[in-house]
Amino acid sequence: MEFGKSCWYDFHQGSEREWIVTNGTGGYASLSLIGSNSRRYHGLLVGALKPPTSRYLLLSNLLEDIIFTDGSQVSLSSFMTKGFNNEEYINHGYDRLTRMKYDFFPEFTFNHEDIVIKKKIAMKQGENTTAVLYEIRNGSRKASLKLTPLVNFRDHHHRSLKENLDFVTKIIGNEINVYPAGSTVSLRMGVSGGQIRKLEDCYFYNMFYTLEQERGLDCMEDHFIPGFFSVELNPWECKTVAFTASCCEGVGLSGEMQDAFNPEKQLSDAVRVISDRMGRMEQLLKRTGYSSGLVKKLVLAADNFIVYRNSIRASTIIAGYPWFTDWGRDTMIAFTGLTLTTGRFADAKEILYTFSRYVDYGLIPNMFPDDGEKPAYNSVDAALWYFEAVNSYLKYTGDFEFIKEEIYPCLKNICEHFMNGTIYDIAMTGDGLITAGNENTQLTWMDAKVGDWVVTPRHGKAVEINALWYNGLMIMSELAQKFTDRDVYLEPASKTKASFEKVFWNEEQQCLYDVVNEAGSDGSIRPNQILAVGLSHAVLEGHKARSVVEKVWKELYTPYGLRTLSQDSRQYRGVYSGDVWSRDGAYHQGTVWTWLLGRFIKAYVRVNGNTAEARKAALDFILPFADHMRDAGVGNISEIFDGSSPHRPRGCFAQAWSVAEILRAAIEDAGLD
Repeated sequence: MEFGKSCWYDFHQGSEREWIVTNGTGGYASLSLIGSNSRRYHGLLVGALKPPTSRYLLLSNLLEDIIFTDGSQVSLSSFMTKGFNNEEYINHGYDRLTRMKYDFFPEFTFNHEDIVIKKKIAMKQGENTTAVLYEIRNGSRKASLKLTPLVNFRDHHHRSLKENLDFVTKIIGNEINVYPAGSTVSLRMGVSGGQIRKLEDCYFYNMFYTLEQERGLDCMEDHFIPGFFSVELNPWECKTVAFTASCCEGVGLSGEMQDAFNPEKQLSDAVRVISDRMGRMEQLLKRTGYSSGLVKKLVLAADNFIVYRNSIRASTIIAGYPWFTDWGRDTMIAFTGLTLTTGRFADAKEILYTFSRYVDYGLIPNMFPDDGEKPAYNSVDAALWYFEAVNSYLKYTGDFEFIKEEIYPCLKNICEHFMNGTIYDIAMTGDGLITAGNENTQLTWMDAKVGDWVVTPRHGKAVEINALWYNGLMIMSELAQKFTDRDVYLEPASKTKASFEKVFWNEEQQCLYDVVNEAGSDGSIRPNQILAVGLSHAVLEGHKARSVVEKVWKELYTPYGLRTLSQDSRQYRGVYSGDVWSRDGAYHQGTVWTWLLGRFIKAYVRVNGNTAEARKAALDFILPFADHMRDAGVGNISEIFDGSSPHRPRGCFAQAWSVAEILRAAIEDAGLD
């Protein structure tokens, strides 16, 4: 993907798009298309101190200036600040940015007069290390490249002001070591072939985050400047310069560095980080063998989300960048697209096994702990999506032995608890349907809650929960027969199916009720009903299944996903913006979710006979993402979109189940390869 000056006619246009590179442990580097910080989560090094969580902003950015011998200088950096009287200042480094390319990592090309500078950014896999490689072709004048690091040390959800920035700075050779007073964690920075000048009591004030202002949050921050690096450039000289930043344990308190960076080794190490990133990405594509450009982009995007969790010593799935961690529900929904369509069967096996170890109360964790405490089990659907993940794993691998020995017992445990009742009032009722929760709990995926305000109360019998329950029972019936076990699942599955149609069919609207409880049957037109047709085993068939697909298509479909509520509803909210109350109030009241589109596509192909024509038509639902992947999160798919046109992307700019479900649908349902 290549971008030019038409994408940054001004600062605001250039700062709307974002890119990210990750390191496989939850750490990342992320800035805007023009290299500016548009949100508090942006930084050249955000390290995961307890992989994949405890993510800390360590290096916000690197100011880049060309200094000439006559004292004149030109900046390559783009940023925005606001003064105490709210006066706005924009640094126009993007004026000299002529090209931005995003292939396996971001690459920037700057031009000033007869000087050309190319910059590449990548992270070292498995480490909190960012490498920035500059390829410089100097012009006719002697000059120097000045690199000024903007340092911070805070949780990436928060922000810092000067009074919070109490750092100790040590300089050895060509390396700067910075750490908060009293900390055992430090930030090490070095430049190959450059000189260092230490600065005292120097700060960057009032960096302004436009995207945080849009979200109704504090949007200004200060950063610490420990010093700067200077690299000399002779006339017409071609030079490669490496900057590296690493988060190191056990260095801070003593201030001692056991191995100061060697300039030559640092350059070779940075080059290796770049080349290793390229090689790893190329191998991911080679493993799948897909030819479609869109599918290749999705395969590469999928890699961002599969990370190592230290507390369980196994792979897990980050729900979204930049602010989500790993959640059970998101993991199971994203499982097939991220691990199976990409040929990452070992990761898939490890994830299934890990979650089986943590099954309790017949539920899988919705959130893993970081410090040994008990996992959170506040989800009714995560365990039911687990059945779909297992079924997909078997379709792709045929590894029945592993499932029989390690997973099948835990699936039986889940079924027993759902049938007999478990925590959060989750239980199978006499009609074979599942009821869950009460007016104070949010157990389904529509779980927005602000204070005591339950935005979309869905306790009782929710339509997608019972579609998932029937799907799970049918999968268990097949496994019981395969493993010559007593099949105690087919009979309750038949009962569930018969009751499902009676309880949920909305004759007036010719679709399904969303939830049924003591208050009655909720006739809100929501997308949850699509799961009645869009899972491995459809609980609804025939003309009613077709009617559901057509209803969802007519009232909820947008080019980027399904609305969470029909525009005809008085509760419909077409724009997701503002403070947390406004945003959470719109989260499931009309906001578009991409992951739902994957299940809609599966349902669409099914009710149209799984024909070649149906699969070809399904491509029309997928192709809009070829454009979107150049828009918000470059090379990624956003979490959500406004319900109303023009459907602006919102939320996380890189979301696991968005990428996963479009990739899965492209391969499985649309036949795109």
